[in-house]
Amino acid sequence: MIVEQYRTETIEDLDGSQTSYEYLQPEEAMLQSFFYDMFQEHWSEMVFGPCLEGAVFEIQLTEPPQLGYLDGYLTVNLKDWHFHLCLGIHKGSKGNPTSDTLAQQRRPSKAGFFKSIGRRGSFGSWGFRMWNGNGEQMLTIFFPNPYLSDRMKPQKPDWSRLALWNEMRSKYLPGAVAWSPEGVMSEESWGGH
Repeated sequence: MIVEQYRTETIEDLDGSQTSYEYLQPEEAMLQSFFYDMFQEHWSEMVFGPCLEGAVFEIQLTEPPQLGYLDGYLTVNLKDWHFHLCLGIHKGSKGNPTSDTLAQQRRPSKAGFFKSIGRRGSFGSWGFRMWNGNGEQMLTIFFPNPYLSDRMKPQKPDWSRLALWNEMRSKYLPGAVAWSPEGVMSEESWGGH
């Protein structure tokens, strides 16, 4: 499932880095498809969690989670713990219905792929981020980083590690072009090829 169009935005962060977003429509079916792709097919390739100023949760899975979907919520069950993400229309139960206002606050209002490039075009991160109806971040997924090994150790950039990020962008953002570092990252940071 794909959406018909998307918009872009680049934000200059307080530390001088730039984060470029490619937003998609946060439609329930598309988000459900994306998260099932990520948590069923690519669970071992991502790091995820809330990413807020002052608090970054970097969760890496060691086995595939069980997924469930009910009343607009995706449940990601990791045996010892689980979490819920509201992806769509949430009505509650007959005995405890959810108000339209609360349902609107819980539902995603914005979602998009991002790339963050450090000052002077060095280092970076590539991911997906989603916000609720109040504009609060719900979740960030970090895709494999060219600057970090699978063990999260610094390494010489390996641009092939952006394959999954580019693949998901291509699948969920029609017209998205595979991104490469040339002309964007400083030559020292990408090795000139």
